[in-house]
Amino acid sequence: MELSNEVFISVDVETSGPIPGEYSMLSIGACLVDTPETTFECTLKPLNRNVDPDALAVTGFSLEDLERRGIEPHQAMTEFGAWVKSACGEGDVPVFVGLNAPFDWSFINYYFHRFHGENPFGFTALDIKAYYMGVMNCSWRNTRSSVMAEHLHPMQKGNHNAVQDAIYQAELFRLARKARQKGE
Repeated sequence: MELSNEVFISVDVETSGPIPGEYSMLSIGACLVDTPETTFECTLKPLNRNVDPDALAVTGFSLEDLERRGIEPHQAMTEFGAWVKSACGEGDVPVFVGLNAPFDWSFINYYFHRFHGENPFGFTALDIKAYYMGVMNCSWRNTRSSVMAEHLHPMQKGNHNAVQDAIYQAELFRLARKARQKGE
């Protein structure tokens, strides 16, 4: 049996609320974990006017502005799907990597199925928080990005810009993998 190459892709989303379908995905940021300068970024038109004010405040977006300048969800998912495919060679498996992956993956999965017909990641979502918890043998409370940063000393920082957050969490994942190899 031939092993396929796994291509780790860090993905972050900004949304208007806690669940896909009822709330909108407002932006997607992604990068290749091992070559983080290879990025994807887009902002989307909202599906509706539903908003959690706290979630929207974190993003810095306004629904009115995104209605004017965001791209249609179908186009966004088509472009993102093409980017994921171009990042992978023949037989490679794209692996979704996220910091709190269940949240981000739920929006990406919903949007891919609704607007693109399929999710190129399938069900391959890797959560950095869970990975870090296993590597460090720590509590869930100690998987916050601020705690990880104190231990791993990343150069990047998160700022709720989806592509910058994808780059930041890619670095956290690389550093956690390095710590595992060192046996920290």
